Amino acid sequence: MAVGRVLAAVVLAGGMLTACGQGGAESLLDEPTLVVGVRPDLPGLGLRRPDGRFEGFDIDVARYVANRLGKKARFVQVLASERITALTSGRADLVLATLSVTPERKTQIAFAGPYYMSYQDVLVRADERGVKGVRDLTGRRFCAVEGADPIQRLLAVHGMTARTVPAKSYDQCMGMIKGRTVDAITTNDVILAGLVRREGRGYRLVNARISEQNTGIGLRRGDVEGCEALNRAITRMYQDGTAARLMHRWFGGTGLDLSIIEVPQFEGCV
Repeated sequence: MAVGRVLAAVVLAGGMLTACGQGGAESLLDEPTLVVGVRPDLPGLGLRRPDGRFEGFDIDVARYVANRLGKKARFVQVLASERITALTSGRADLVLATLSVTPERKTQIAFAGPYYMSYQDVLVRADERGVKGVRDLTGRRFCAVEGADPIQRLLAVHGMTARTVPAKSYDQCMGMIKGRTVDAITTNDVILAGLVRREGRGYRLVNARISEQNTGIGLRRGDVEGCEALNRAITRMYQDGTAARLMHRWFGGTGLDLSIIEVPQFEGCV
């Protein structure tokens, strides 16, 4: 009996170690419905309609990958400051919300993908015909959304200077550029493309390509199997033409360069 108790203890300890090795959390593959955190405030990417439904590129990508995994998707809104905590608190299983892959974020969450490679760009009024590149805006007024860091990347461009005007949101930035309080807005190119699409004529992208940004699917750490399944779904999305169709649907005609659409280089699941 003593030997049996020892063996039982060994088996129990082995099971506990295995669970710890998996991060102590169930895989998203065990869930029939995936709760997905998405932005409610970015036209073309993640926007909450008056009837409560969400629409945009990130919404369609989330539905596609969930379907490839045999799951349903349920959406909850997350603002920029809530994206990481939505995962770590368990409020969301996935986050598709213009979440760039960074070393700092990888210490808190895991990433599948990226599912889209983008660049920081600049939006100006269409009548700014003398603006061909970012340096043509040296010393001009840029809207800076609080809590975002694209202005720092802008100022890292050699010889670039800018005056910044703070704002709470990109909608407020659009109000400023309409009223000529600022001359330009800079952030992720798909965010700017969504604004151009909503506003119609009167604004354009400079196609500055200031810095490359990989947009990934955020998920809880330790779920390697779930991460790899998401990567397979993203790969298929590009191979079957869905990625190209969605990009042209949401960003076509905005001035965003859609000439090359190919599977991004994945970060790897760890």
